[in-house]
Amino acid sequence: MLRTILLTGVALATMSVPALAADVSAAVAANFTKPAEELGAAFTARTGDTVRFSFGATGQLYTQISQGAPFEVFLAADNKRPARAVTEGHAVEGTVFTYAVGKVVLYSPTVDVTDGAAVLAANAFHHLSVADPKTAPYGAAGMEVLEKLGLTDAVSSKIVTGENISQALQFVDSGNAELGFVALSQVSDKPATQVWRVPAEDYSPILQDAVLTKAGEADPAAKAFLEFLRSDEAKAIIEKYGYEVGSAG
Repeated sequence: MLRTILLTGVALATMSVPALAADVSAAVAANFTKPAEELGAAFTARTGDTVRFSFGATGQLYTQISQGAPFEVFLAADNKRPARAVTEGHAVEGTVFTYAVGKVVLYSPTVDVTDGAAVLAANAFHHLSVADPKTAPYGAAGMEVLEKLGLTDAVSSKIVTGENISQALQFVDSGNAELGFVALSQVSDKPATQVWRVPAEDYSPILQDAVLTKAGEADPAAKAFLEFLRSDEAKAIIEKYGYEVGSAG
């Protein structure tokens, strides 16, 4: 009888101990800050696991990963670095997929940019904010737009370069630049007069790819988070911020 009571007690104690929640470390392109935070909260609500995000320019994040930073998941703003991470042995082969297709916009809280091409051509502004095109795909896209419009030389002296797309936006919001190229996701809630959606044919498609890094290869929670990004729930969140997800499945 005593043995039965003891065994029952052990069983109940075991059942009352919750599974330890996992903690996933993710390197995420700065343009994806808002949706990533919402996705992280949704993932935690579903699984109990948490995601710690480190935001920055894609190129800078890749450099950190290549130097051994313990990020388990990499959500880039392009499709080049994740593929390169696999090729160079920093990420797991077969885990790359497009989680979002981004859109670049011209944004200004003080200038009516309904016809952004005309505003840029008029060249009546003092500063134009662009993320560093060497490390930030959205910055590269912004420079492509200027080249497409034949305005690169005309406005080059007025460009102020942000370290990443978040800083590019900060320059505009703080008044250090009247307008700037940013991601639609950052200003999707702004009035139409403040946001010019650049025609898709004016810049290369911004295919944002995700990949499981070598640091996360043995972590079920890291794999689960990437799988969650493919879910209908996650896609709805991503689309809400102005991204396309047609290639993400």
